[in-house]
Amino acid sequence: MDAETLRNIGTSLPVPCVQELAKQRITKVPERYIRPNQEPSVAYDTKSLPQVPVIDLSKLLSEDANELEKLDHACKEWGFFQLINHGVNPSLVEYMKKDVQEFFNLPMEEKKLLWQKPGEMEGFGQLFVVSEEHKLELADIFFIFLLPSYTRNHRLFPRIPQLFRIQPNELLEFFEEGGQSMRMNYCLPCPQPEQVIGLSPHSDSAALTILLQLNETEGLQIRKDGMWIQVKPLPNAFVINVGDMLEIMTNGIYRSIEHRGTVNSEMERISIAAFHSPRLNEVVGPAQSLITSERPATFNSISVVDFYKRYLSRELQGKSHIGVLRIQNR
Repeated sequence: MDAETLRNIGTSLPVPCVQELAKQRITKVPERYIRPNQEPSVAYDTKSLPQVPVIDLSKLLSEDANELEKLDHACKEWGFFQLINHGVNPSLVEYMKKDVQEFFNLPMEEKKLLWQKPGEMEGFGQLFVVSEEHKLELADIFFIFLLPSYTRNHRLFPRIPQLFRIQPNELLEFFEEGGQSMRMNYCLPCPQPEQVIGLSPHSDSAALTILLQLNETEGLQIRKDGMWIQVKPLPNAFVINVGDMLEIMTNGIYRSIEHRGTVNSEMERISIAAFHSPRLNEVVGPAQSLITSERPATFNSISVVDFYKRYLSRELQGKSHIGVLRIQNR
């Protein structure tokens, strides 16, 4: 598949820059950002609630059986975990945080060179905006394809910070020369945080997401047992979550989980996510080794390209996208 085909799998309408809105010192949140009747969250420090599992990569690499069991449980029951002792140099992580902050603080004149163009979804702006009446998120994002290298946007890629320019079994073979995209998120503080949203409730489309929370501002929430639970950022940890494609490929054994980004009343929230997917010319479906008479296939197969086209052509609405692929009566 060529880069032009990839460019055409999705689009989003242009939107205002929320950081520029903030500079106008507006006293009332514009109507297009108001989201009434949002489900309330449950504070992360409520002692009676379970917490997102924490997985130690150093133990996994040493084949610690208990840690492997914890990982399996996290992917089955939570779809999320925080990864510690991952081996990434802390100074590199700090450089990443600094560069992302500076990237969002670029003058508007420079951001305009990186803004989404009509018919595109890469660059500064928002995703999944399908109409002029669409309710917006109180956030700016920057989205770009990184891998395979031929998919890189030559208008945008040379202008992003050097630090982000990443060099090049039954399930693993799908990810050789697979796809990677990156989304940087800036959520604007708001005096009425319950009236707006930083990132709409959704599950991720790709197979696996690696998220770095750049500051200590909480806001990532996951839906667990019918409640919205905060994920408290751990120092030097990555948040890992299962995406829709991995749920399909594991025949529903590992689950993608609905999550959202809320807005803080006083502080900005900044994060960066890397999404990993199979090769674009692959067809994803339940792995044959995971289909048994006791657990028949729970999803229909679909090409990666068609999956993304469907996902990117509609609003973010929980796990509704993967639901249309589920085989009924399973």
